[in-house]
Amino acid sequence: MQAGDGKAHAFPPNRSIPQDQRVHRFPIQTKPIRVFIIDDHTVIRAALRMLLDSHPGVTVVGEGSGPEDALAIVMREHPDIILLDLDLGGTNGLDLLPQLHIAAPDAHVVVLTGVRDVDMHRRAVRLGAMGLVLKERAAEVLLEAIAKVHAGEVWADGLLLASVLTEMTRPRTHQPADPEEIKIRALTARERELIGMIGQGLKNQAIADRLCISEATVRHHLTSIYAKLSVGDRLELAIYAYRQGLVSFLPHPTKN
Repeated sequence: MQAGDGKAHAFPPNRSIPQDQRVHRFPIQTKPIRVFIIDDHTVIRAALRMLLDSHPGVTVVGEGSGPEDALAIVMREHPDIILLDLDLGGTNGLDLLPQLHIAAPDAHVVVLTGVRDVDMHRRAVRLGAMGLVLKERAAEVLLEAIAKVHAGEVWADGLLLASVLTEMTRPRTHQPADPEEIKIRALTARERELIGMIGQGLKNQAIADRLCISEATVRHHLTSIYAKLSVGDRLELAIYAYRQGLVSFLPHPTKN
């Protein structure tokens, strides 16, 4: 994490807002909004949990430091909102976004980050993030973003949102890229590595052992790969990978 990225900020209170207005800006829900936190810093997760659990309209249902522990809990807890940092140590939060949509299709992702790279912010929106809050903003801003996104609205800095929408609606003057190339570019480095091991004929447990991850995480990666490449199962993936040059030979398909 680069210096000045906002990791050290602890959501300073917005003292320009009267206390009574701060309380009523976060609407009371019939059922509390279920929030899951993904951040690689334990202190940040603890501060967020303390902040969110202090409000009756929201409850924290779990937390994780990265894909290894977050995906399985997200699938089990079915949160309404997922707070996601973009810098998760050795993992780019952008790579986790498609997997979160698969693991919790009804959840909305709010990016909460100290990363100020506008291009990363735009990519997060393109990948389905419904909100974006910088960690330097006041706690009330985060609470309002959670409430708005849960209500089906998009929350982002006005200039950022305008920039993203302008770019997405700008007429394209160049020839469209090959759709299969677009699919393949969406794969993460870890997913490509996993496809290569499938090309060697390895089963899920053998892949998990080689990558030092759980078999459940291998299955999560496979689910993400299937979605990105529009294939239905392991056999279709093997054939697709062979045809697209992702593996050098077609292995005998295995069931797991």
